[in-house]
Amino acid sequence: MNTLTFTISGMTCSSCALIIKDAFKDFVNENQISINHINGETTIFSDYLIDINNLRDALKRYPKYKIENLPLNKEKGSWIVTYKPVLLLFFYITCLSLLISLNNSTFDFHKAMNTFMAGFFIAFSFFKLLNLKAFADSYSMYDIIAKKIKSWAYIYAFLELVLGILYTINFNPLLLNTFTALLMSVSLIGVLKSVLNKKQIQCACLGSVFNLPMSTLTIVEDGLMIGMSLVMLLFY
Repeated sequence: MNTLTFTISGMTCSSCALIIKDAFKDFVNENQISINHINGETTIFSDYLIDINNLRDALKRYPKYKIENLPLNKEKGSWIVTYKPVLLLFFYITCLSLLISLNNSTFDFHKAMNTFMAGFFIAFSFFKLLNLKAFADSYSMYDIIAKKIKSWAYIYAFLELVLGILYTINFNPLLLNTFTALLMSVSLIGVLKSVLNKKQIQCACLGSVFNLPMSTLTIVEDGLMIGMSLVMLLFY
């Protein structure tokens, strides 16, 4: 698999990314293009080498967009660098959960899990809501429901926020954890299909703020939420 990374100037919104993907359709499938319209970083995953000059020619129809720099190859072994935002977020939420759960030197396991779930959903919904349309565009590329009903992507972002709030106030744990397990299981189906089919598309877990490729880490994220909600159900 070849990876081609470069910067395109002139993008102002997620619609610009869609235009560029359409311009490149003669050279690569849109599912193999990952575009961050905020900083212009564009990555193409392909089984064969792509001539950067062909891409420049394809953009001549749209003078607003220009490839500013030569393609940069992603360094091998940079997994930690690539997923640093997600790893840091998990680290902060975990530390916060552990600290809140310590009460007079006694560790409350149930409280730790509940706090982690609250922090996870609130934090992840925050990044999605920063640019809701861009998130919806990315999410609808692989989620089994959002592919058919685009509005589900918008609803999902707010659902995460609501779940975070409900976990914070410890609302009806039985109902809440059952719903979470079902919701994340449906979301996991689309992720599994994309990863197993080796589709190189942008992960929408942190919205469009970070340009993260879909990978097994995304499966772990959804699987962790499903597992934790099922474990918490055992308490009731």
